[in-house]
Amino acid sequence: MTAETRPSAAPTPDPDLLYSEDEDALRDAVRSLLADRSDPATVLAGLESDVPYDTGLWRALATDIGTAGLLVPEKLGGAGASTREAAVVMEELGRSVAPVPYLTSAVIAVTALLTLDHDREEVAAPLTALAEGRTVGVLAVPLPTAPGGLPEPAVRADAAGVLTGRVTSVADLAGAELLLVPAQGPDGPELHAVEAAADGVRTGAVTPLDLTRPLGHLTLDGARGRLLAAGDRARAAVDRALLTGAGLLASEQLGVAEWCLTETVRHTAERTQFGRPVGSFQALKHRMAALWLEVASARAAARNAADALATGSPDTAVAVAVAQAYCAPVAVRAAEECVQLHGGIGMTWEHPAHLFLKRAKSDELALGSPGRHRAALAGLVGLDAP
Repeated sequence: MTAETRPSAAPTPDPDLLYSEDEDALRDAVRSLLADRSDPATVLAGLESDVPYDTGLWRALATDIGTAGLLVPEKLGGAGASTREAAVVMEELGRSVAPVPYLTSAVIAVTALLTLDHDREEVAAPLTALAEGRTVGVLAVPLPTAPGGLPEPAVRADAAGVLTGRVTSVADLAGAELLLVPAQGPDGPELHAVEAAADGVRTGAVTPLDLTRPLGHLTLDGARGRLLAAGDRARAAVDRALLTGAGLLASEQLGVAEWCLTETVRHTAERTQFGRPVGSFQALKHRMAALWLEVASARAAARNAADALATGSPDTAVAVAVAQAYCAPVAVRAAEECVQLHGGIGMTWEHPAHLFLKRAKSDELALGSPGRHRAALAGLVGLDAP
């Protein structure tokens, strides 16, 4: 067959960036719950306590509404939905900076398990527990780890499945019951399930920038794990989990930016100076208009990543890299503008603006910095450095 007669590859369908009726209904339910249970005053009060997350809010979100099982097939107790629906939840969590382990448990940990063989009991049982919200799980990697950027695991596993090593800056570690631990086994990479309460498991809290997403150091000293996967299967599970996490993190960054823009517009419309609202001054109108355009573009990038993950697009890695490279700086810029345009009140602990700035800065480093994703994007599309 000559080049002239060879059939061309099937075109990739255009991404669907709009929200469906079901997604809008899910958004309404999640937003209503968060407005009632996770208002800024409640979040601030929780930061001054010793609890790792709001267990009542998590139960309502994960179990009552059923968001913990959105990505899990129905036969395993989940909703059988997709990353598009999970992205809607992430947006609303970003709009409220809710202190719940949704990204780490319902997205990253669940995706790691979904990549494995569901028919095996050691995979199906924890998946069902995560889907029903009965268990919180985390993938034991440092929060800044980017997709495809996991170095050789810091944890070693012997032939009997006994784990030894230390992992730093694991998000939501303090509230997790199930740990998915990448380890270096005798014959290559492995992925183990470890109970957080097991012998030989120690956790130590660190003070993070974003107090709504606590970090911890994990030390394993002779802890026994259940082998879930080895070799390429283990590596693929971790890579897919990090890629999905990074793609949906863009939706959380979008939610942060949307809240900051909305709150800034509201405040500048109400605050007066020289007998007129400060938001009517041309310089401020230009700044907010420019920010609105950036947020609109961030929405397109985040939705594209969520849709690519949901449809299994061959351009998924590109979509995720674009979303992270763009959405992370937009969220930071929106939060900075929110603090600055609120004037002195924006600098106080009582005003929630600092919560959004800290979440935006923390998210900018989580699962790969924008620079790391730009470098990955250049490699994916074959763009050589000058």
